[in-house]
Amino acid sequence: MITFLARRLSQLVPVLVGVSVIVFLMIHLIPGDPAVLVAGIDATKEDVAAVRQSLGLDKPLVMQYGEFVGRVATGDFGKSFRTGRPVSEEIGVRYWNTMILGLSAVVFGTLLGVITGILTAVYRNGWFDSSILAVSLLGISIPSFFLGISLMLLFSVYLGWLPLTGMDSWKNLILPTLTLGIPNAAIISRITRSSLVEVLNQDYVRTARAKGLKESVVVGHHGVRNALIPVVTVVGLQMGYLLGGAVVTETVFAWPGIGRLIVQSIAARDFPVVQASVLLLALTFVMINLLTDVLYRILDPRIKFK
Repeated sequence: MITFLARRLSQLVPVLVGVSVIVFLMIHLIPGDPAVLVAGIDATKEDVAAVRQSLGLDKPLVMQYGEFVGRVATGDFGKSFRTGRPVSEEIGVRYWNTMILGLSAVVFGTLLGVITGILTAVYRNGWFDSSILAVSLLGISIPSFFLGISLMLLFSVYLGWLPLTGMDSWKNLILPTLTLGIPNAAIISRITRSSLVEVLNQDYVRTARAKGLKESVVVGHHGVRNALIPVVTVVGLQMGYLLGGAVVTETVFAWPGIGRLIVQSIAARDFPVVQASVLLLALTFVMINLLTDVLYRILDPRIKFK
């Protein structure tokens, strides 16, 4: 296992380097000069040139990237062009806010998806299975912004049960969690059902039934445990996608997360914040995939750590 972890961790370096190069080039190719935005609309050409020099934007791109990599290697992501604060302070709280939202959505989506997937597999081809299938297809198809606005209208405007936007209390977390968690639950439900149906048709399950074991034992012990192996992989991938894809949901609900910060920073040409945020999300995504691989091998002893 140690060899496996060491090999996977060594793969982080080229991935992060590649991400940093792509992000660095993309944000520098976006039209617009951050020096002009920082200097203000009334600034003269001399003022803009002075700001550009102070920000280091007058240097060649290769030199700028080298300085960026050098700072990152020492844990220094620089200062925000927009606020002048250290980038680590800008993204620190926002990152944890996104993590809270992502984890809440994954937990909700996983529980709901696994439960409905098991039930539809056990009672397949019935009215319950058909109903959950229709709801799942609807949940996957609805755009997140439309689902979020619909939930806001129902629970905040019409019923008045939950707050609209912000992050004032735990109640503010409910609607964004539902917005991200419902499509996630729909995907996990379909995968759980198909995986469990396949497992329940295996020879060892029929043998367990022939021995006279209760159906609940057959499904719970012999079926669900083996059926959840591919579900773990999907849950890990969904967690990574939710962290990077929560931009729309964070914008709709004014949730102060890192996705919303990236959008604001791109509009302001705040290069250091965008670079650090994307690198942090990429690192998180890779670490989640690593954890998923470990759990996959723990659940299935036939897969060895190599």
